[in-house]
Amino acid sequence: MVEYCVTGGTGFIAAYLIKALLERGHTVRTTVRDPGTNFSMFSTEKMEVLIHVPYFVVSIFLTHFHFHISENVEKVGYLWELNGAKERLKMIKADLLVEGSFDEALNGVHGVFHTASPVLVATDENIKANKRNFLWYAYAKTKAEQEAWKFAKERGIDLVVVNPSFVIGPLLAPQPTSTLLLILAVVKGQLGEYPNTRVGFVHIDDVVTAHILAMEESKASGRLICSNSVAHWSEIIQMLRAKYPYYPYENKCGTQKGDDNQHSMDISKIMNLGLPPLKSLDQMLDDCISSFQEKGFL
Repeated sequence: MVEYCVTGGTGFIAAYLIKALLERGHTVRTTVRDPGTNFSMFSTEKMEVLIHVPYFVVSIFLTHFHFHISENVEKVGYLWELNGAKERLKMIKADLLVEGSFDEALNGVHGVFHTASPVLVATDENIKANKRNFLWYAYAKTKAEQEAWKFAKERGIDLVVVNPSFVIGPLLAPQPTSTLLLILAVVKGQLGEYPNTRVGFVHIDDVVTAHILAMEESKASGRLICSNSVAHWSEIIQMLRAKYPYYPYENKCGTQKGDDNQHSMDISKIMNLGLPPLKSLDQMLDDCISSFQEKGFL
């Protein structure tokens, strides 16, 4: 039986990966900082790890990262409700700041989906400059991927990076996080303004399919961009307001400059590997809003 590891199991992409892998009949190990009472241990065996990394770029184990998050049984409990979880899901405590804490989760599996991704806080001049320009997150992600490629080359690891754009879709976890939290805040008018940003959007289902394809297709290599429609946030609000006019929405555009340029993304590489046609922006937004309504957030 194929067994995979998905790091950062409570993340948006990670949780859907776990769900999809279990539905395919695979055994899944996932790592969280605090699994509560559901904690499994594994023997260590030498292996060659195939790492695939979602959500823009890869994070690796660097000792100067400063990151804190609290997890508990309530936060991870919904994973145990997934089909097949009680039989084939194993949850392991691991911390990116603790060297060796991932050994038991990684050793002996057929492949690793590395989604755990802390935000970096450092003191070099590049970080200071990018924080002033609101680019610290992108800078941290970029540096992490660069280090990952170096790490993979030095150790002979078969590394494939899946680079999704802004990922949306239905909520699986009890609470929205990450990209879904921003969508919810814009719809409810909680930010004071919407981002003056034009970005690519992609459905979570397509992102998960892309990851599994990258893992299972031997021809997959390098960086794989996964994105569909590119739109400005004003266009997103216009689309949502037309279908769901009863929400307060943000009305004011942010003043940040330089992130609203027209652009497109070349996804031919991942499509040529056999990725099915991507879901439309309408479907992404409908699935997202419907799940918010069903869970009582709207």
